[in-house]
Amino acid sequence: MTNYIIRRVLLIPVLLMGVTLLIFAMLQFLGPVQRASLYIRDIPKNERVLERVIRKYGLDEDFLTQYWTWLVGKRDATTGERIGGILFGNFGYSRSASEPVVDIIKRRFPASLELALWAVVPVILGGVVLGVLAAVKHNTWIDQATRVFSILGWSFPTFVFGLLVLMIFYARLGWFPPGRVSDWANQVIRSPEFVSYTHLVTVDALLNGRFDIFVDALKHLILPIVTLSYLSWALLLRVTRSSMLEVLRQDYIVTARAKGLSERTVIFRHALPNALMPVVTIGGMMVVGLLNGVVITETVFNYPGIGKAAADAALYLDVVTVLALTLFNGFILIAANLVVDILYAFIDPRVRLE
Repeated sequence: MTNYIIRRVLLIPVLLMGVTLLIFAMLQFLGPVQRASLYIRDIPKNERVLERVIRKYGLDEDFLTQYWTWLVGKRDATTGERIGGILFGNFGYSRSASEPVVDIIKRRFPASLELALWAVVPVILGGVVLGVLAAVKHNTWIDQATRVFSILGWSFPTFVFGLLVLMIFYARLGWFPPGRVSDWANQVIRSPEFVSYTHLVTVDALLNGRFDIFVDALKHLILPIVTLSYLSWALLLRVTRSSMLEVLRQDYIVTARAKGLSERTVIFRHALPNALMPVVTIGGMMVVGLLNGVVITETVFNYPGIGKAAADAALYLDVVTVLALTLFNGFILIAANLVVDILYAFIDPRVRLE
């Protein structure tokens, strides 16, 4: 087990190098003037000043030199300031948000993380439970109903379903508003009396003893969670059902039933653990999508997460910000793949022996 984890961890630097090389190669499609926005806020109009900026930041040098400066940075010989260096948090300057990209990540990622933490249990658990139920009740009315439920969810575009629940539960009923918190709650959160321990509103509200803010933040999370859950169940249900049906036909399941084991033991002790491999893969990618920011869902519900920031940057053709957020999402994806690989080893001992 330890050797398996070590091998996976040793692959991370190689993967990170590949991701950074790919993103930097995409930056090369921009000219030196556009790439200068990685390091400075306002590109000078004067051509002589512009040439000095390009030479100062090495934007006219060879690919490897520029890549090294972008990756680890360098010290300016005159001022001593650090130039570049994504490893030090210098992802560039966002023209769409008028702030450094790292500040966007610091401000927006907690919102996406909070949504992911609240959505991950209903998204994963709901899909798995419905898939297991459909497989166990194969060819019954329950199986048929879950299949129709899955097909409807798979057919709904995210923005259509999001707008539908928004019109019903907010526009008509006024129950669950969009955004992250209400205006009155936002004023309290920004006040000196409210301490942001984690920058997760629901958690900080409880830590500050403000149950009213906790309820308000939770009301704003309901519709995004419902949208993400239903549309995710459609895929996860089908994968779980298919995997469970395949496992339930295996000889060792027939043998377990012939020994007189209860159906509950057969399903949860023998069948389900062996059917979880594809489910873990799909579920891991769903969690990554939640952490990376679900662009359409956050846009529809005006939720200020990473996905909404990426959509705003793309709307203003802010290429530097889009690529920087893509790089950040790539880091999350690599970390999540490591977690999924480790889960494989826990679920299936054969993986550890490969």
